[in-house]
Amino acid sequence: MLQANPASLPKSISDITGVIPLSQTIFLWQSFVMGGLILLASVIIAYYSAPGEAHARTAQDMGCDVSEDKHSEEKQTRPGEWFEFTPALPILIVLLAVGFCYAEFSSKGFLPVISSLNTYNFIFLMIGLLLHKNIRSFLRSVSKAVPTTAGVLIQFPLYGSIATMLTAVPGADGVSISHHIASVFVSIANDHTFPVVIGVYSAILGFLVPSGGGKWIIEAPYVMQAAADLKAHMGWAVQVYNAAEALPNLINPFWMLPLLGVLGLKARDIVGFCFTQLLFHAPLVLFLLWALALTL
Repeated sequence: MLQANPASLPKSISDITGVIPLSQTIFLWQSFVMGGLILLASVIIAYYSAPGEAHARTAQDMGCDVSEDKHSEEKQTRPGEWFEFTPALPILIVLLAVGFCYAEFSSKGFLPVISSLNTYNFIFLMIGLLLHKNIRSFLRSVSKAVPTTAGVLIQFPLYGSIATMLTAVPGADGVSISHHIASVFVSIANDHTFPVVIGVYSAILGFLVPSGGGKWIIEAPYVMQAAADLKAHMGWAVQVYNAAEALPNLINPFWMLPLLGVLGLKARDIVGFCFTQLLFHAPLVLFLLWALALTL
């Protein structure tokens, strides 16, 4: 939708791609073929991976408790939770924030910077992160305070900063990081392997930054520049990104949140079945991206 709407396209992307209409992305017949095959595979996998009656949990097992949660001090229970509980990550982020503030105040002056509401928001956000000592405690408090907008308030300022560093800050050679990344893609891909290379890359980054729209603003300048340099189909390049970026949603999904809240489940109750889907979908999607690209 971003690529099809000229009013939504940042100049850094529009200069490379121009407007790409939906007829060249989601309404390609190749997109319908891929969508249909993925839908069919999902139903088959879900049918055969469903638990038997002896292991299934009924609606009565998942009664909803609307009382206010009382959290005791949480502790790490598995290796994957280290990032959520370590104080190292908040300290690192706050140190970067201090460096940014110092650069802003020293280059632009105290009054112009401090008069911006963005400065206050940023400083208070960083103070809150530091006082909570770990990411888990901080995110829980933000979600409790502003449940409907917590994700936007925390994630998109970080996405904005990443986008600026990648596309708007030139290096010592005068070009941005995004141009260097595009050069790497062009050097290791050709018009046949481009869908698979970009698909694998997009899937890996999608696991780390689970937001298709936010990530596209960051990545489109170098992904689409690589596509243009290789003379790949620009619409299919967008679809390659879409399909592969959706793969990590099976193990890091936004769609899981309402299920967890409504049914009183924990992520570990669902993620095993989702991971089973991922094992089958990853090779299927990468193959379809490559094979259908040959028809364009």
